[in-house]
Amino acid sequence: MAVKAAPPGRLAGRWVPWLVIGLWVALAAVMVPLSGKLSSVTTDRAVDTLPASAESTKVAVLEDSLPGGEDNTFVFVYHRAGGMTDADRATVERHHNTLAERYPPKAAAGEDDESTATRLSTDGKAMMFTLDVSTTYGAPEAIVGPLRDAAKDRPTGLELDVTGPAAIDGDMDAVFDGIDLQVFLTTVVVVTVLLILTYRSPVLWFVPLVVVGAAALTAMATVYLLVKGFGVVVNDQNSALLTILVFGVGTDYALLLIARYRETLRHHENVRVAMVHALRGSAPAIVASAATVVAGLLCLLVADLNSTSGLGPIGAAGILCALVAMLTLFPAVLVVLGRRIFWPAIPRFSTAVQDKPGLWGRLGTGISRRRWVATLGSLGVLGVLAIGLTGNTGALREQDQFLSAPESVTGFTVLHQHFPELGGQPMTIYTRPAYQERVVDIVKRTPGVAEAVPGQTVGGWADISVFPTDAPDTAAEYDTIKRVRAAVHAVNGAGAIVGGPSAENLDTEVTTRRDEKRVIPLVLAVVLIVLGLLLRAIVAPLVLMATVIVSFAAAFGGSVFVFDTILGFKGIDYSVPLLAFLFLVALGVDYNIFLASRAREETVRLGTREGMLKALSVTGGVITSAGLVLAATFAVLATLPLVMLIEVGFLVAFGVLLDALLVRSVLVPALTLLIGRRIWWPSRLSRPAAGPPIGRQTLADEEDPALQR
Repeated sequence: MAVKAAPPGRLAGRWVPWLVIGLWVALAAVMVPLSGKLSSVTTDRAVDTLPASAESTKVAVLEDSLPGGEDNTFVFVYHRAGGMTDADRATVERHHNTLAERYPPKAAAGEDDESTATRLSTDGKAMMFTLDVSTTYGAPEAIVGPLRDAAKDRPTGLELDVTGPAAIDGDMDAVFDGIDLQVFLTTVVVVTVLLILTYRSPVLWFVPLVVVGAAALTAMATVYLLVKGFGVVVNDQNSALLTILVFGVGTDYALLLIARYRETLRHHENVRVAMVHALRGSAPAIVASAATVVAGLLCLLVADLNSTSGLGPIGAAGILCALVAMLTLFPAVLVVLGRRIFWPAIPRFSTAVQDKPGLWGRLGTGISRRRWVATLGSLGVLGVLAIGLTGNTGALREQDQFLSAPESVTGFTVLHQHFPELGGQPMTIYTRPAYQERVVDIVKRTPGVAEAVPGQTVGGWADISVFPTDAPDTAAEYDTIKRVRAAVHAVNGAGAIVGGPSAENLDTEVTTRRDEKRVIPLVLAVVLIVLGLLLRAIVAPLVLMATVIVSFAAAFGGSVFVFDTILGFKGIDYSVPLLAFLFLVALGVDYNIFLASRAREETVRLGTREGMLKALSVTGGVITSAGLVLAATFAVLATLPLVMLIEVGFLVAFGVLLDALLVRSVLVPALTLLIGRRIWWPSRLSRPAAGPPIGRQTLADEEDPALQR
């Protein structure tokens, strides 16, 4: 029964909402200008991503420190199906000489560099040459366009592909160009549509959208300050994930708060008092949810890969900004706008509010009567999906990252076709000059090496270009890199180090695998501790974590099946498993937190069985809506033309839907009803005396009349 509101306390004072709004306006005046600077501090260079201890990082740092700076390597591949003509060959020589004069070597060694000479293929259908362009001329994305334009003057029928490591980097940067704005606008549109469908109100959807937008801009500014103040590494991928996280969780928090606010508006006439009660009821679960995600993200700080460890504070900053905005600015705006913001379905104050059993109440009753069927059926569905893990889970090559292959990728295919002996990306070796000849001889005898060409001597170091025979980013090429490293490290005094694009990819993959072994157990432990503190139990957190892990396996398996069989992707990007695990465990457990915390609250009054059914009934709709919104925001990543982002977006979206629609809606309630009051062990709720006397149902599930029938 509804009661008249008590006189408003300090938190319900008339001036409080206006004060909160004023403080946010002042904060926005400072933070919004800073948010636009985030793109200026993003970096995708391997030297910034890899740990300083990685051998390829040492090569990149050394290249950057030598006179002329680091080089960007481009490969020009000319080809004609009918064979190269004399005019074609003359054109290639002219282009080579022109470009070599325009972009001269960073230092003169007094000898020719064989690796930059033009070369005719054995089948006579292609010619190629490499061009090393110092980074002083600009980044790859700024250079690759002019290089392609400079070689447009050629005979009809003579095709050219500008490829090589730098060209791939340039094409990759082109994909990320403007990605932040694209993700932001697409996310706004998706969230807007879902909020309109959820609230069926012409005005209510606008409030959470504006507040989440304010939180997103504040988060971008905060991350910019973290980069400037603490040297946190943020790349384009993490910047896009930041936007997705803030909009996804921020909208979820809004849905949960509005649902509770609707309830309290029917019991309290004063909107400010109603909001205070709504916050008291929903804030603990929201804060616990945010704490779980933040704790999980901060586990990434133990990772060696800078881009991975950087995502920890970046994501945590986004979650905290969303949390603060949705628990301060959002309630303040709702209170100022009053009940009319819910028009046309305005919740009215009434002294006789009756709860009507809805879809989720009927679902709970069905689960209660068939709890074994619900449990085994849910686990069966998850198990079938997990079978997909037997599919292609091999690492995705860099050349296969693009949804539509750019010129740099097709060029590598042409290069491998006509120059099979130069199938891989060139390695770069730096050694002391006195040992250069000896190192070259050893490398040439290493299996998997097509040729090794001595380069220039600059700053006390001599470089060697090594061409592997195998295709880029394959297991065979990686094995060759490992053999070359072992061979040159055995030369005492040479100080030889091996780097290059494929070596960087190898070091990135190795570091990621090592990070997985550190981060995943830590995330599980931290999330389990947070759940234990929230629920004040041991059994319930263990059950919830088990369901989330099973759900992750099912989501991963189902996604692998889609990627392999339907979309035709050629593997899984090495960063996807760790990112997906983090998001699905940290975010997926959210819905269990929202359900379990409400179930515990209701168990105190009603007992375990009725408490879980009540919790499912009142939270079912809002949690499902929250799951749909979060899944849709991550699905935005699947609209981008990069396989890695598509894989992360689809996998997390699919996993969130599994958690929200099956695990939280069916499996967790069924397991709770099967275990009974012992789910709360060792808290007092697990003891027979817990809960009010309700006839023979004092033991909750053990004496459930449904089980006696």
